[in-house]
This record gives sequence, C-alpha cells and structure tokens, in this order.
Amino acid sequence: MLLKIKKRLFLRFVVYILFSLKQIIVIRKSWWKVLSVVLLLYTFTAGFLIRVPHIGNLYGSIRNFFFHVPMWIAMMVLFTVSVIYAIKYLRNPTTDADIYSKEYAKTGIVFGVLGTISGSIWASYTWGEPWSNDPKQLLTVIALLIYAAYFILRNSIPDMDKSAKIGAVYNVFAYAISFPTIYILPRLVESLHPGGKGVEGNPALGGGNLDGVMATVFVPAFIGWTLLGIWITTLRIRFEQFKEKRLVNA
Repeated sequence: MLLKIKKRLFLRFVVYILFSLKQIIVIRKSWWKVLSVVLLLYTFTAGFLIRVPHIGNLYGSIRNFFFHVPMWIAMMVLFTVSVIYAIKYLRNPTTDADIYSKEYAKTGIVFGVLGTISGSIWASYTWGEPWSNDPKQLLTVIALLIYAAYFILRNSIPDMDKSAKIGAVYNVFAYAISFPTIYILPRLVESLHPGGKGVEGNPALGGGNLDGVMATVFVPAFIGWTLLGIWITTLRIRFEQFKEKRLVNA
C-alpha cells in the first residue's frame, strides 16, 4: 500500500516537473508578448500618475504624448518591416514573404488610424477643434491613403502572383513617399505641430521638453506599442498561412 502511494506521488511529481518545463518553454518563446503587456500596463498606469511639466496650454492633455506619439513611431516600424519583406519578395518570391509584407502594412495602417484619432482628441483640447487642416494632419492622411491604395491595388488584380509582385513594388513606393510626407514636409511649412517652420502659435511638445520623468514612460510606451503591433501581426500572419495551406490542400 505504501509502495503504491509512493509511486503515485512520484508520478505526480514527474507530471508537475514536465508541466513546469513546458510552461518555461512557452514563456521563453513568448517573453516579448509578456513584455508588451507589462510595458503597456506600466504606460497606462504611470502615464496618468507621474508628474508632467506645465507647457503652454497643454495642461493635463500632455499625457496623451505617451499614446499618440508612440503609436506613430510603432506605425513607421511596422511599415519598415513591411517594406523589408516586400524587397525580400522581389528578390526571392515566396508566399510567406508576401504575407508578412501585407500583414505588417495592415497593422501599420491600424496604428496610423489610432494615432490620427488620438491626435484629433488631443487637438480638440489644445487647439480648440479636432481638425484644423494643419499640414501635418493633411499630409498624414495622404500618407495613410497611399497605403490604403496598396490594398485596393492588390485586390483589383485577380492573378495572385502578379498581385503580390505589383503590390511589393507599390509598397516600396508607398514607404518612400510616406516618410517625407509625414516627417519632413510638415517641418518645411507653418504648422501647429512642433517643429513647423515659423511656428509661434499654440505651444506644443517638442523634443527639448521631454524631461527625464516623461522619458521613463515614453520609452517603455514606444517599445510596448511596437511589440503589440508585432504581436497582432503575427496572429494575422498565422491566420493567413492557415488559409493558404487550406487553399493548397483543397
């Protein structure tokens, strides 16, 4: 009887060890997902609790800096990864490279829309209206429309191989246009956004105003939002690859 109890305890112990090892392996593979959740929880908590500098008429709305700006940076990171895979597809056409390129561009557009919405909310408090036809706002929407046209172009071509190849070429073009459209051209004209030429209107947050305390939230926010974008994209990629396998095996 005692021997049976010992065997059961030993088997339970072995099962527990194996389960623990499995969990450790899963966590090691998904550490960046855990990191994304932790950093975003920190951003949402510390972003509303830390001391923020008093700059012009920004007041408490300056806290949106931890959401609006990192979303834009994450968008450009996603677009960059997308164009890398587009170039990779042009050099060596594979289905996976096309799926990666397409899905990273999709998630980039989502973050661009979220950045536009959060920016409009911020503008309604600091500039008096959510949309003021500011050059930065207009050029940003143009850049997002250029990327939206990428998917319209792909869907308009029935041949999948030709659609992927033309889409990859257009992706490179869209990226080359979007970067100066969003980050360079607005700085050459008068704008309510920081960095605009000859701006003396409503105060805004520029790089020189990012003190050490805000940086402790901004940097984790940028990493957290970017990892979230990658996480969403990987889920989309797995779904598209599953659809592709079903199509091939049908």
